[in-house]
Amino acid sequence: MPAGPLPGFRDFYPTELAERAFIFSKWRDVARRYALVEIDGPPLEALELYTKKSGDEIVGQLYEFEDKGKRRVALRPEMTPTVARMVAARAQTLRKPVRWFSIPQLFRYERQQRGRLREHYQLNVDIIGESDVSVDAELLACAIDMLRACGLTKDDIVVRFSDRRVLNAVLLAREVPEPASAAVYAVLDKFERQPESVSAEKLVAAGLTAAQASLLLADVRDSRGRGQMAGLISAEDREGQFMQAWNTVQTFQTHVGSLLGDPPEDWLTFDLSIVRGLAYYTGLVFEIYDRRGELRAICGGGRYDSLLGAIGGVDLPALGFGMGDVVLTELLRNKGLLPTHLHQLDYWIAPGADDPETREAALSLTGRLRQCGCAAEYPLHTQTLSRQLKTAANAGARYVAIVHAPGGTHDVTLRELGDHSKTSGERDTPLSFAELIDHGRQHCRAAAAD
Repeated sequence: MPAGPLPGFRDFYPTELAERAFIFSKWRDVARRYALVEIDGPPLEALELYTKKSGDEIVGQLYEFEDKGKRRVALRPEMTPTVARMVAARAQTLRKPVRWFSIPQLFRYERQQRGRLREHYQLNVDIIGESDVSVDAELLACAIDMLRACGLTKDDIVVRFSDRRVLNAVLLAREVPEPASAAVYAVLDKFERQPESVSAEKLVAAGLTAAQASLLLADVRDSRGRGQMAGLISAEDREGQFMQAWNTVQTFQTHVGSLLGDPPEDWLTFDLSIVRGLAYYTGLVFEIYDRRGELRAICGGGRYDSLLGAIGGVDLPALGFGMGDVVLTELLRNKGLLPTHLHQLDYWIAPGADDPETREAALSLTGRLRQCGCAAEYPLHTQTLSRQLKTAANAGARYVAIVHAPGGTHDVTLRELGDHSKTSGERDTPLSFAELIDHGRQHCRAAAAD
């Protein structure tokens, strides 16, 4: 039997699952505040759904096979094609704009490295059916609020963003041949990960002159963090394409600042090297990084107005982002923002006598506390009281309810385990069964309010 999971896969023991559940709960809470509706799709799809979007070269990155019905299928490597298929199937009846989110488990057969495994969970948010720039701002504000809900601040993360239309205007101004655009995107996508001399060589290989490559790389370098970029291109640029796109960028930043309640420059920095490396993006694109630059991108997305038509045959503007759990978990752990304890046990119900009547009373009390919404546990076999107290403490119980034999002065002694400022006697409270149930209701109401 294998000693662990397959390479690139993970086991989720209680502590790891609690961390994952914490992140998922924050994602779902913010999604609710943004009026997003949760969806899901099958983890297995027709291989054609992915090759139609990304070409045959993606097959080598997939867990793909022929099923017993002789169909070529693959475990989903991303959610966007499934979303496109689902929207296309009900395009006429869905309320627009479609505001969906999902948290699928995704699979890619690729070399595992820091921040990248062969499986991960990913928050996907998609807004479909609206082209106004306010929706681009809504999407990014949602992504930032997802991270703020996890405890991250503007001192921890930075949004680097660009606009494909601005970049295309720059390429036109530098007279870059249109057939070279895809190769240029690929070079710029690796701008930070390779020496500038290597980028220049690749641009020349793509069809640019050495002078064009030098000017373009300078444009990219000089674009970073600039409040105004108009100086990069003359006022006579191609019927004002650059200025139109740049005005959209400025409006976008203003909207994001309004939604976040902060100056946009606290969170955002413009950067022409952010191209997302994918040909289907058509407008604003962004990636979110830790400020120290130690990790891979936490989140990335943008506008892809033509993709739904290409995949699903439905011509609708669309935009979305993906935020994986692997990098985010590492960042939150580094910042000490993950929960430090598992779900707390509210009550340990301890039979104080070894007789059938006391034990049945303990079981009945356990059931009633659970019906009140409390987490309650009892010993599944006979144990001494001292052993039960140790077990309750190890289980993280907040209280121990010691059930007494019938005929005593009271039914239960409630002992608070969490308050070590009191002696054991000061932590003990005699109660009737009814009083303990009422205590349970109040405790669970207070916990829910927190």
